[in-house]
Amino acid sequence: MAASNIEVWQLGTVVEVEKIATDVQRVVLEPSLPRKAEPGSHIDVMVRIDGTEDRRSYSIVESSEDGTRLAISVLKAPLSRGGSVFIHSLLPGDELEITQPLQNFPLRVGAGRYILLAGGIGITAMINMARVLKNIRADYTFVYAGRSRAVMAYLEELQEVHGENLVVHVDDEGTPLDVHSLVDSATEDTELYMCGPIRLMDAVRRTWTARGLSYPNLRYETFGNSGWHDPEEFIVKVPRLGLEVPVGKGRSMLEALEDAGADMMFDCRKGECGLCEVRVLKLEGTIDHRDVFYSARQKNATEKMACCVSRAVTSPTGLASEASASGPAVVTIEVS
Repeated sequence: MAASNIEVWQLGTVVEVEKIATDVQRVVLEPSLPRKAEPGSHIDVMVRIDGTEDRRSYSIVESSEDGTRLAISVLKAPLSRGGSVFIHSLLPGDELEITQPLQNFPLRVGAGRYILLAGGIGITAMINMARVLKNIRADYTFVYAGRSRAVMAYLEELQEVHGENLVVHVDDEGTPLDVHSLVDSATEDTELYMCGPIRLMDAVRRTWTARGLSYPNLRYETFGNSGWHDPEEFIVKVPRLGLEVPVGKGRSMLEALEDAGADMMFDCRKGECGLCEVRVLKLEGTIDHRDVFYSARQKNATEKMACCVSRAVTSPTGLASEASASGPAVVTIEVS
């Protein structure tokens, strides 16, 4: 059965743990209710952070045919809100709550040509897609960009499997990705799938749109902790509910409001669906839009924000020194 968006929670038992790149941990799980994961699918995992539980989403790197084993690979990010630290603490024999495979990023078979673009740990969402395209002998180019080879998980394995179809860009080797050249290589029948940092995906989206290419042919998955500025603590006010809530560096606005008792609407928690949208009534600072839901015009208007991922910072630079000098940013909102 293909992955769907129907949540079925189950136990996952850790059977293997392996460091596969700098700060990247591969974890193999045995689900209690196995189901094969289709390309582009993910699982939600209940993680424990400072004694409380929260959910995080992780792409499924691979799955056995019968679904009895599945693997995720997680970067221990320096700006993590705690989920990656928890995953890196897992040991064989540990049990945790996971969903069955969920699908928000399906691969459509039948396009004339494909470009798969992975930035950093975004490679985890693309490996299964590339495997399928190779098996069906599709016309595909697999682009993998990273800061250095040491942090690029699965790189050697992918080079062996995909050969000339894999194009590697490494910043510290002087071969960074040129987004304009990449998009210029796309034909009218090309579908581009991407996963990576918000800056990379925003640049691709803008260039793709400027080229006049078909927007439905551009497909992506996001990371909610990838932003334009370093995270700062800020204050969110909801006058109608009488709330004034601090949002720490390691928490999202949505999580902080939920903890304060607000009844919030949400779905993806990754800045893709727009269901968690809040209206900005007043802003003391700058919004760090971390979503891929709003257009550039909507973001510049600063009238709305996706509270599951977007934040407020004290200045356009987002420097901690400026934050301490001027006090935290404050955003006053109205919730649905």
